Amino acid sequence: MTEYSDIREKLQNRLGDLLERAEVIEDDLRHPLEADSSEQAVDLADDEALEGIDEVLRQEIAQIRTALLRIENGTYGICGQCGKQIARKRLEARPIATRCIDCAE
Repeated sequence: MTEYSDIREKLQNRLGDLLERAEVIEDDLRHPLEADSSEQAVDLADDEALEGIDEVLRQEIAQIRTALLRIENGTYGICGQCGKQIARKRLEARPIATRCIDCAE
């Protein structure tokens, strides 16, 4: 067991949830437009909102994958800016943190 095995598990669970949600959104975005032009307008507006949500999900997925990679290579918990240790409580609250609280402010 590594020092961050509990956080790794939390990140992996969150990653699985996000990937499932992203897949549902992408499936919804692949649907054909309705023949009715007024329905098309509604569908396009819905698709725009879904694309925004999908982008936010994809960003968080990338951050989680980066955090998991940092755990794997032993750099997790080290501030990317100053090189100091990131407080455990900060990592528990924000597992994707790459900077200590001082550098984040």
